[in-house]
Amino acid sequence: MRLPLTILAVALIAIPARASELTGTLQKIKETNKIILGFQEASVPFSYLDGNQKAIGYAVDICMRIVDAVKREINVSNVAVETLPVTSSNRIPLMMNGTVDLVCSSTTNNVDRQRQVAFTNSHFLSATRFATRKSDKIITIDDLKGKPVVAISGSTNMVQLNQANAARNLGITPLAAKDQAEAFLMLETGRAAAYVLDDVQLAVAIARSKDPSAYRISEEALSKAEPYGIMLRKDDAPFKAVADRATAELYRGPDIEVIYRKWFEAPVPPNGLNFNTPMSAVLRNAFAHPSDSADPASYER
Repeated sequence: MRLPLTILAVALIAIPARASELTGTLQKIKETNKIILGFQEASVPFSYLDGNQKAIGYAVDICMRIVDAVKREINVSNVAVETLPVTSSNRIPLMMNGTVDLVCSSTTNNVDRQRQVAFTNSHFLSATRFATRKSDKIITIDDLKGKPVVAISGSTNMVQLNQANAARNLGITPLAAKDQAEAFLMLETGRAAAYVLDDVQLAVAIARSKDPSAYRISEEALSKAEPYGIMLRKDDAPFKAVADRATAELYRGPDIEVIYRKWFEAPVPPNGLNFNTPMSAVLRNAFAHPSDSADPASYER
């Protein structure tokens, strides 16, 4: 009986030891019995408020899978989930100072941000494209030659438009809009032949328009596809490992198709908008090979 008793004694000692070995975010969640999700209030359909002022969206659903994995990791079933609105300017500081544990939104994963925070496996890839009126029969970038094209002043999209204009000698007249509403109005009223923006944001703008069927988004892109990721604290390897395992399992399985279609190919609350954005080949490939890379080129292999 000595050997079994010895094994039992070691096992009993090891059980509480595992809890005491928790560090960083996992330890924080275990001690406070809550996890705090940062979300953006109007980043449709990634994270936003529904009619009951509840945080919902594609990225929020993915974050809840990470929450479930965290509960299993720390062996606590009733962790409270709190949501906190964040903005583009404060989401990184709030992550770094420990106020939020995950940021569930449309945050671009790039090299500069990776110096301050970490990201789990990319959940979306967005490229700069252009929207046009179908009646104008503008299909390719070369079709924009000599035409007025609008982008938001100071945006990366405007930079990419100007680069394409110069590289292809298109003679485009760039028009600068102050915001998305003004830019789409210029397209809608014919002042601009095309509107350049991230493709997913174009899909949202078209869905909200008076006649969504009147517009198309270009197949051709003015940029490589940039990755969006769930943001977490830098240098917290145990917590990142849990998030990476949870997202990799989700992305390689059938559930991601269900979640994606729910938010991008079906009417979403509260107004029943449908963004009619099927999963791209590059995103499908990214799900098959989960990665937290900040390099857009790495997703096009």
